[in-house]
Amino acid sequence: MAAAQEKITVYNVADLKNTSDDAIPNYLNSLKFTQSHRLTDVRLALGYSAFAVAAACFLWDYKLGFESTKWATAAAVAVYTVLNGALTFWLLAVEKGTVYVGRAPTGETVRIGTASERQAAKGQAPQYRVTVQVEAGAGAKGKAVAEKLVFTRSFAEWFDEAGNFVAPPFQSMLARAVPVVGKLDPKRVAAPPTEAEQKTLSATASQGKDAASSSSSSSYTPELLEALAKNLSGATAAEAASSSAEPGPTKKGGKRRKA
Repeated sequence: MAAAQEKITVYNVADLKNTSDDAIPNYLNSLKFTQSHRLTDVRLALGYSAFAVAAACFLWDYKLGFESTKWATAAAVAVYTVLNGALTFWLLAVEKGTVYVGRAPTGETVRIGTASERQAAKGQAPQYRVTVQVEAGAGAKGKAVAEKLVFTRSFAEWFDEAGNFVAPPFQSMLARAVPVVGKLDPKRVAAPPTEAEQKTLSATASQGKDAASSSSSSSYTPELLEALAKNLSGATAAEAASSSAEPGPTKKGGKRRKA
């Protein structure tokens, strides 16, 4: 199984996420997806515009002095604030962690957002949370039919112990989880799961069984509660009857003699 040449630190969650994010466009574009750069273009335009305003403000203040340019500086500060506010809004409300937007050869629009999740349990690898939105064209009422897929997998499935990124299991994960991708790459869907994937699936299955057993053991039907109440009341009555039938303690010995 071929590994990528780039080597990262497996304890750095940001590096794990960024390397995985960079692999998504490379894989989907190889499947003839047409990537849209609109989100990135708007973000860069807002960022570079704010930088240009700040650079111009510094330049005319350096050349002309503050007194002659103070009104222009005030206007530049206002424009800079607006641009940075728009950039923040764009990142938080529009992009929302989106790393890829593209159109499949079959016509569907795919938008992928990612996030990393640290594990509270010691010894467990951090998780990679993927949110996929698929728009499959116009529906009966002329609106786009949207489908949302959310799944979480361990970074250990496609990073080895040395920190090398292994592409095949990562691509198989996307192909199995997203039907649009699986149709274009059936070989990855049919590929046997790796040892790390089998461990993840086994852990997920065991957690599901534990949750089911705990929920079944802690569930009481009304009939069972009534029977428990009758047994408890019967045991209390029997204990009270036995305690009333027992004789009190007797005193031994005669009268005390006077000295």
